[in-house]
Amino acid sequence: MARRLHARRTDGVDKNVWVEFTQLAADYKPVNLGQGFPDFSPPPFIQEAFCKAVSGGPTMHQYTRAFGHPLLVKNLAKFFSRIVGHEIDPLDDILVTVGAYQALFCTFQALVDEGDEVIIVEPFFDCYQPMVTMAGGKAVYVPLRPVYKTEELQVIADLCIKHDMLCISDEVYEWLTYDGAKHVKIASLPGMWERTITVGSAGKTFSATGWKVGWAISSGHIIKHMKTIHQNSVYHCATAAQEAVAHGFEREYQMFGSPESYFQQLPAMLHHKRKKLASCLESVGLQPIMPEGGYFLIADISSVKLDLNDPSTKDEPYDFRFVKWLIKEKGLATIPVSAFYSPEHGKEFDKYIRFCFVKLWPEDPQCTSIPGLL
Repeated sequence: MARRLHARRTDGVDKNVWVEFTQLAADYKPVNLGQGFPDFSPPPFIQEAFCKAVSGGPTMHQYTRAFGHPLLVKNLAKFFSRIVGHEIDPLDDILVTVGAYQALFCTFQALVDEGDEVIIVEPFFDCYQPMVTMAGGKAVYVPLRPVYKTEELQVIADLCIKHDMLCISDEVYEWLTYDGAKHVKIASLPGMWERTITVGSAGKTFSATGWKVGWAISSGHIIKHMKTIHQNSVYHCATAAQEAVAHGFEREYQMFGSPESYFQQLPAMLHHKRKKLASCLESVGLQPIMPEGGYFLIADISSVKLDLNDPSTKDEPYDFRFVKWLIKEKGLATIPVSAFYSPEHGKEFDKYIRFCFVKLWPEDPQCTSIPGLL
């Protein structure tokens, strides 16, 4: 075609670390500790709820309410109202989306206008920057560590209130904290409910990433604009999956804080995986940085001296070159950490790589083989 084919909003946002490294993993078939998703099934109670939903008659196979299945928004509102300390309206204050990813997309599209500055805390999930760009916003980067104490969140909250800013809080790993760390919702702090969009994920909450059920919770005067984006794009999410997640939250509401709660059991299990991976990395001279949350562990590779002479990667950041060498030559897939930083700050973090320990079982050959691979 003679005229320009693609929209300008797609300029510069075509590259994606997951596309690139997932393809490398498919080509070389390494031990894959890169992309973050479990290699185990969701807990039996929510699997049973899903099976019951799909065999529950015609309504479970048809459209449900566009902005969230009635039972799911009801149970999300009930569950999170007591945590946030605010009575959440299930119909006005919640939007159910196709995973947290779509919740983020709706947020940026609905609330970021041409020329708006969006402060992105580094390290960040890599979709934030392109989503801001496609919405016409300007990303401003601030490097901070990713797990905050209440007093640190209060500093951020005070700045949001002082400058009348919105806060987009991606909290998909809210139940995965370790070593006594506690997740605090910034929306629960004084003056923050009416200016915070909290993004959540059933995939991370119940170890069911393939179900693609997410949500955004905020004041109705904010959510209504996000609903506009949702109704003119995806419009509707899978009914049976929403029904199952609704039952999952109903159970967790009853079990909350008890040893039977999945929100207690999952981090306890991952705590052991985290320790095992750290031990494996230390045994080969790498320096693991123990995370307080999530299911990723970062390792300092600066002590590893390599001649990375692959001409196809010579212009790439050091951690990208290292990870590609690791995949091709050692059969181990990880993710370069500089991918989660802006170009101006990435150079400061290109001696680190990220491992996903959610897939790692202490007695698994994947784990025992790591020292040999490295």
